Amino acid sequence: MNKTEVKKTLLNGIVYQNPSFVLLLGNCPLLATSTSLKNGIGMGFAATMVLICSNIMISMLRRIIPSKIRIAAYIVVIAGFVTMIDLLMEAYLPELSASLGIFIPLIVVNCIILARAEAFASKNSVFLSAVDGLAMGLGFTGALAIVSTIRELLGAGTIWGLSVFGGHFQPATLMIMPVGGFLTLGIVIALVQKLTAQTKGRREVRK
Repeated sequence: MNKTEVKKTLLNGIVYQNPSFVLLLGNCPLLATSTSLKNGIGMGFAATMVLICSNIMISMLRRIIPSKIRIAAYIVVIAGFVTMIDLLMEAYLPELSASLGIFIPLIVVNCIILARAEAFASKNSVFLSAVDGLAMGLGFTGALAIVSTIRELLGAGTIWGLSVFGGHFQPATLMIMPVGGFLTLGIVIALVQKLTAQTKGRREVRK
């Protein structure tokens, strides 16, 4: 393993293969929990911890788990770590846990987690799998932070619950409703795709 491989894995998860903006995975919890920055960061943190831990465990067991039952085995591993994270959040972050509600247990069926287990952790070393889990988690958290910031700022006039525009601001409550989530995500994805295309074009011109 070399630094180039680690760097490539990190950049893929955060930028080039961002799960939300490029691969379009895990957008259901993103839309549901991005009504405020606090919720978005909380959801991103929980998903990142599960990604790292499940990737490590699945990579360690990749030569032991029979191929025919690998998906079921992956789900059992993921469910175990989700339960741990859920219980820890209930104990130490009860308000955040209550705010996120059912979406923490639903991390078990988050397609990002299972996709990385099948596509990466089951085929790579423990360390590189941990890096991939961290990178994908940071990419997902970054996407949540961007969408949450836009929606909370326009929909409530606050950031992290703190007023930004003062009492005279008339919030667009539409932004913290489901339709606001779809609109925000669609616009951000379009911008990311445009920037990606421009970057690729510049690279080709330089070559």
